[in-house]
Amino acid sequence: MKGGYESLVWIRDKNGKEYACYADDLKGKIRTKEELTEEEKAQCTDVSELVGTERW
Repeated sequence: MKGGYESLVWIRDKNGKEYACYADDLKGKIRTKEELTEEEKAQCTDVSELVGTERW
């Protein structure tokens, strides 16, 4: 079940861009966005879209 902030994990791509994903949507231990399956990538949100900047 998806919850609030405590249910999120934060991952980065090879360029350092951050993404928020629900832990329940990820299968196993993920270190970078490049390690995600296409299905998992579709469930993550680009943090810069949420706060309007590349880095926050």
